[in-house]
Amino acid sequence: MAIFKKNSLKVGNTSRTKAAELTLRQSIYPLCLVTILFFFWGFSYGLLDTLNKHFQNTLNIGRARSAGLQAAYFGAYPLASLGHANWILRHYGFKPTFMWGLCLYGVGALIAWPCILHRSFGGFCAAIFICGSGLGSLETAANPYITICGPPRYSEIRINISQAFNGIGTVVAPVLGSYVFFKETTDDPAALRNVQWVYLAIAVFVFSLAAVFYFSPIPEITDADMEFQANETHANTAVKPFYMQYRLFHAAFAQFCYTGAQIAIAGFFINYVKDTRPGTTDSLAAQFLAGAQGGFAFGRFAGVFLMKYIRPRKVFLLYLTCCIIFVAPSITQRGNTGMAMLYVTLFFESICFPCIVALGMRGLGKYSKRGSGWIVGGVCGGAVVPPILGAVGDKYKDTAIGMSVPLAFFIAAWTYPLAVNFVPAYRIPADKMGEAKIGVENLRSDEENASSPGMEVEKGGIEHTESATR
Repeated sequence: MAIFKKNSLKVGNTSRTKAAELTLRQSIYPLCLVTILFFFWGFSYGLLDTLNKHFQNTLNIGRARSAGLQAAYFGAYPLASLGHANWILRHYGFKPTFMWGLCLYGVGALIAWPCILHRSFGGFCAAIFICGSGLGSLETAANPYITICGPPRYSEIRINISQAFNGIGTVVAPVLGSYVFFKETTDDPAALRNVQWVYLAIAVFVFSLAAVFYFSPIPEITDADMEFQANETHANTAVKPFYMQYRLFHAAFAQFCYTGAQIAIAGFFINYVKDTRPGTTDSLAAQFLAGAQGGFAFGRFAGVFLMKYIRPRKVFLLYLTCCIIFVAPSITQRGNTGMAMLYVTLFFESICFPCIVALGMRGLGKYSKRGSGWIVGGVCGGAVVPPILGAVGDKYKDTAIGMSVPLAFFIAAWTYPLAVNFVPAYRIPADKMGEAKIGVENLRSDEENASSPGMEVEKGGIEHTESATR
């Protein structure tokens, strides 16, 4: 009973826990644990992109109908981020939300088993909806946790590093699909049976991870902690009512448009390659997708490197601008040239999602948890844009023409980085949080105190902070 009492899941929101003042060294363990979750939704999302084409083959359905997978998956996000997950996050805290999301994900993976067994596409979409609810719950908690846990000035760098593991997951899933899903012929029962074992393995692992989270002593960050961060940096815009947080709602709109475009491109990448590169097999196209997702993951690490020397808002503007520039030629180009344009587009997509999250939450203070729900809710764009692209592809019998759809949504999302860079009301709160000394000053004072007898210095943490500051 003492163990369960020690790991109580009820945490108040009005008292400070000092968790918002963690140093780099103190935040390493909770950040590493939460980063595991980023791999999960990257893997799940990458798996969905591969299954999109797989179900077209095995169930003989069109592009628009197969996009129902993305619609079910991402359609669940606002239900979680603005509903049940956000309620749990605001009333109980981060750890219970992590556990709730993992359990939902596991339940959805288990339900997928009989649906695949009976070749029920509608049933599988329902299972994917439950998985999406779980992953939406995880994102509702994990994204703000990564941005808040540790020195505020490194929030964009932290979330991009964590999201890089999301990118790794999107690489692993298509590789798995090319060797497991497309290994058998369309009429072979093993073509769907292999998918069952993958989802069973997912269920077992996520239930185990939920238990790990329960017993792990991760710091809980309250509304009072987040308000302290914003007040200390003079970036607090939470003095206005929540409905007047127009920067937040603009970020949510940008997330809707950007995520919809990203999901549409990845979801129909295999179709695009097969349509524009004659003779390409499904297995080879899935391997090409894995290569493109590898570029996506590498783009995040490259973005983190650039953010050490250039303000994150400027890197974000550069990357999203390049997305627009390079996806446009893919509409008219064919063969390796068109595919290369999508490769470059995925590279520049890499940092956009985490930058919208980090910049959109700058200075929200006590509204941070509610704000996270709105920004993550914008992910439902992934339920809207892919079916539009699929319908255009079905109408013209050419996926390349459908790439005009994500181009239009990229342009709409572009309004946000423009505002963050050139509108003072957006730019000033972002820059003030980026110059914060919270967490960094703590380490420096520890270093000064270490000169006194009997004091020990965490040298690794100090050196890490100083190098990051440089």
